[in-house]
Amino acid sequence: MLKKDKMKQLALFVFLSLAGPVFAQTLKVDPVPNSAGPGSSQVSWSVTQDGSPLLSWVETQKDGSFALRYAIRKGADWSEARTIVAHRNFFHHPAEVPGVVALSGGAFIAHWIELPNAHGEAEALYVSSSRDGIKWTPPVIASHNQDTSEAEHGLASMVASGDREASLVWLQALKGDDGPASLMRSVISADGSVLKEESLDSDVCQCCPTSVVKTARGLLIAYRGHNKDDIRDIAITRFESGRWTSPKKVFADNWKIDACPINAASASAKGDKVAVAWYTASGDKPRVEYALSADSGATFTKALVISTGEAYGYVSTAVDDAGGAYVSWLERGGGNARVLARHISETGMPGPVVQVADGTRKDLGYPRLLRAGNDLWVAWNTGSKVQTARLK
Repeated sequence: MLKKDKMKQLALFVFLSLAGPVFAQTLKVDPVPNSAGPGSSQVSWSVTQDGSPLLSWVETQKDGSFALRYAIRKGADWSEARTIVAHRNFFHHPAEVPGVVALSGGAFIAHWIELPNAHGEAEALYVSSSRDGIKWTPPVIASHNQDTSEAEHGLASMVASGDREASLVWLQALKGDDGPASLMRSVISADGSVLKEESLDSDVCQCCPTSVVKTARGLLIAYRGHNKDDIRDIAITRFESGRWTSPKKVFADNWKIDACPINAASASAKGDKVAVAWYTASGDKPRVEYALSADSGATFTKALVISTGEAYGYVSTAVDDAGGAYVSWLERGGGNARVLARHISETGMPGPVVQVADGTRKDLGYPRLLRAGNDLWVAWNTGSKVQTARLK
């Protein structure tokens, strides 16, 4: 099977080479106001079942508490902002981004991280569901055994994986900083209950976000791996033919670091095409790299460096209709950081870099891309409010 996959990729490469160069798109930034209020941050995207963009964020309330909220873009307007949960002990960290996904049956599922004890090490992963996007079920802990120990559960990502269920991918560090972390998956039903929990990798980098997508062949998870020699390269595992594949590296950067960089990979998919971008500092050269798969992640192209200066990482990706992808990342710019983006063609040709925004590295958070219909969206933080724009 692996030989056949490689032959398919070789045939695709030869076809594209004979067809001539496929040029990457030049992007322009079109700022678009959104429904998020002052004090909003931890922004994320998803797509509803009719293809509309769904924007979610955590927002400061008038009484100083916090709420998880969302809005949907319909045509030229945003819906009013709706509250999922409020007065919760949200973990306010740029890497711990809540999310909302829509199921084909019309239900919504949301997830977020809380700190049960402000002075402890515990991090709890919660979920809630809604049939109509207005009334939400009481939050429940997303681990199957309702784990409330002083353990770290977080860095979650989620995707609709069935008509009435979603797959929530997260990291579990039962011994905190003193022990290995595991890559976990929980299956959440449309009514908000936890149907299943499983461990997919018993030794991963414990404070780098996860990224899960659905390909033509099944689920794919991209994450930062770890081994006994402290090599922390990006790995993937795929659910195909009823089982999870053994984890494998997307590309062997061989980045050895005795610390967690809190900086991982972003995956996006459309059919069999999968784009993965990530940050690495192997060889003391901080950069963003990118690889493309034409067979749902079975094989990937050689890594391509797409950053142009000293990269901070915090990447996001969105596959386009032609098989290429858009990538955004943070990079040093003067005394601040800049949100940059560019298009990569299907043949691996990078387009011009466009600056989306600038600010402090902390305030900009984790910028996020979304491809919804014919529109490419980007969202980021400013330190005071979530901002959005279309990239054309």
